[in-house]
Amino acid sequence: MTENSHHKTITETLKREALTMAVNCVRNTVIEDYHAGRVPQSKTGDYSDVKVVTPYGEIAWNELSRISDSEMKVFNKEVADKLYTYLEFLLNPKYEDKQQAFLKVCNIFYPHNWDEPKLDKGLMGIKKEE
Repeated sequence: MTENSHHKTITETLKREALTMAVNCVRNTVIEDYHAGRVPQSKTGDYSDVKVVTPYGEIAWNELSRISDSEMKVFNKEVADKLYTYLEFLLNPKYEDKQQAFLKVCNIFYPHNWDEPKLDKGLMGIKKEE
């Protein structure tokens, strides 16, 4: 195997792993409950014509927080716990005997219809071009 094909194989494996982690550790969480429900329709397409009516007045859809602080806390905790669990099973030799079964279950949910992941320049510390 050439060095270039080895790097390509590693990259493809990491992309697959990223999608598997995303679906199991982020998508399949309480965020699904928050995502459930009816979505408002907008005639303008930018939701500037949509408002939420509360007992204390109207809130423009574009100014509305879609997730509360307490919901965000629950979501963050669940994601962190799932990522930690995934990484423990993937990397800790203590779980080596259970790793294949764990990954088999995680791969059941593999998101074949999702876009291929790309490196996030912001996370890499590279300034995005404007």
